[in-house]
Amino acid sequence: MKFNSEPVMKWFGYSRRERRSTFILLIIILIILILRNFIPARNIEIEYLSAGSPGPENKSINAQDTEPAAKELFNFDPNKASFDTIVKLGFTSRQANTLIRYRASGGRFKKPSDIRKVYGIDEKQAESIVPFIVISPDSSVKIKSGSYQKKLQLLDLNSCDSSSLVKLPGIGPVLSKRIIKYRQLIGGFAGVDQLKDVYGLPPETYDLIKARVFADTSVLTKTKINNADFKALMHLPYIEKFEATAILKYRELKGRIEGLGDLIENKLIPPEKAKKMRPYLNFE
Repeated sequence: MKFNSEPVMKWFGYSRRERRSTFILLIIILIILILRNFIPARNIEIEYLSAGSPGPENKSINAQDTEPAAKELFNFDPNKASFDTIVKLGFTSRQANTLIRYRASGGRFKKPSDIRKVYGIDEKQAESIVPFIVISPDSSVKIKSGSYQKKLQLLDLNSCDSSSLVKLPGIGPVLSKRIIKYRQLIGGFAGVDQLKDVYGLPPETYDLIKARVFADTSVLTKTKINNADFKALMHLPYIEKFEATAILKYRELKGRIEGLGDLIENKLIPPEKAKKMRPYLNFE
């Protein structure tokens, strides 16, 4: 006897069209479940954004990058050290950002033990780093303002961030970003007068801020000129393509470049340009 299912379907309230739609939906769900088992999950990187991070200042890192890098201990001044220098000493990225924000807010390290003031640095880490801290004499000037003198803290062009730069007269968000971008491009400021090369910075603004800033040259990025390939030479500030080619050709024919004199005497680089490039060269 043939079973009549129509009364059952009517009891559930399904029409022919609804049954067909339900069947198609079940097939789609089944396909999705199968695909989930065959497509591997992706590891998503975490982007760590810090409002006070330096110069190229905001860095995208994986979660494990909050761990300290291999420690390389050397003498440094926490009042001037750049983000990269601090990380090289074994600090985590988070600790380096905290230290720089502490300075940007007006904090100053007067003695080596003051490193303990930085949030997140434990006693063991502080003990290992204190012997290498060298606090340089107070870098400050006095300016007259009305009938009194006011002490003004100098700003290090090689470690400051945008929020510090915009506090200078005539420097807004656009110019502060250009200054930091130019710093990254040339490998750090070798002198205050290089601010004149920053695009869009007026001479009047330079005159206003030149006495309020300085450049810590100990953190400059240097290129080993006797080992550098063409790409590395082209990263040197002020160098042209034909000059990089001439340096490579000279090394091929004559061997090592012993110093600035070799570059000038052999007409590889003009004297004035060679002097500008000297702080970024390593002749070892």
